Amino acid sequence: MSRPFARLTAALALTCAPLAVHAEEVIVFAAASMTTAMVDIEQGFETDTGHDLIVSLAGSSALARQIQQGAPADVFISANPDWMDVLENDGLLSKGSRFDLLNNSIVLIAHGQDTSLMAISDLPEALGEDRLAMALVDAVPAGIYGKAALEALGLWDQLSPSVAQTDNVRAALSLVALGETPFGIVYATDAAAEDDVHIVATFPSETHPPIVYPAAAIAEHDDEATQAFLDYLRGAPARAAFERQGFVVVPQ
Repeated sequence: MSRPFARLTAALALTCAPLAVHAEEVIVFAAASMTTAMVDIEQGFETDTGHDLIVSLAGSSALARQIQQGAPADVFISANPDWMDVLENDGLLSKGSRFDLLNNSIVLIAHGQDTSLMAISDLPEALGEDRLAMALVDAVPAGIYGKAALEALGLWDQLSPSVAQTDNVRAALSLVALGETPFGIVYATDAAAEDDVHIVATFPSETHPPIVYPAAAIAEHDDEATQAFLDYLRGAPARAAFERQGFVVVPQ
């Protein structure tokens, strides 16, 4: 092959090569109960797409209020539909981007590695003068679900004075893991992420509203990178990451 022809071939190859995707930054506000799963999601998304993912984790109520106040989120994943409804009613979601992503369950946990089970009705006697760790019962989804379950079981009035409320469900989990409270109510996925707690009972699904995690793009933030992340959430790698943590992925 002559040198001019070789140079021409190389030039054509460069011209025909696919252009590199320009890396963008995607900011995700996600419920604190997704903490462990989002580590895998972040790594997988960045590797697969070349985009940078920044994840802010907190109680869904706090995140929704930050978005209302203009925080620069691109995607919101809530631990219940109510806070997503608030943002949608405020016109803060990108139209047509919302979908249900995950389901979960709530459980009663205790400190330590003891795997003994007990009836939830025995909780008041087992708790005694100690405290029951829960996320904020009137604002944070895990607390709302837990309160609803205790009300349905006729236990809320008896237990409410003993509740130690925290800003988010992972903080409630930490109280039990550290032994600062003997019992707590968290998501099953939280219990699976902490070695220093064990599940003593699961709340029947009929005692609380269905636990649904919707996801959506924020209005005027639905660019190509944001859409790539929403697509990634629906894909097989994200499904596997969520299922490893005990979430039930909603069929898309």
